Amino acid sequence: MISNSDSQLVYSTDKGRIEAEPAAEAVPQGDGIVRIRMERKGRKGKGAMVVTGLGLDAKALKTLAAELKKKMGCGGAVKGFDIEIQGDNRDAVKALLESRGYRVKLAGG
Repeated sequence: MISNSDSQLVYSTDKGRIEAEPAAEAVPQGDGIVRIRMERKGRKGKGAMVVTGLGLDAKALKTLAAELKKKMGCGGAVKGFDIEIQGDNRDAVKALLESRGYRVKLAGG
């Protein structure tokens, strides 16, 4: 039998197929300031606000994104550890996040 450090057990007669457990991604910790920037590149001229620096895990990010989308009445998504909200209403998003206790800055133009 050849021993190889790159090999892994794929099937076991005791348990059946062995699935690798996905490693949890580490939540990036920022400087304590949430930044809201406007992006238009790659969106055919339609703008989207990107909220970065929240320092929340994936489940909390999805919950916060759902709340923001509901309050703003628009669509959006969670990409990585950022929240994208459709449209350009940065002042309203800033007010909502400040009411939740975050320090918020409007980044970019």
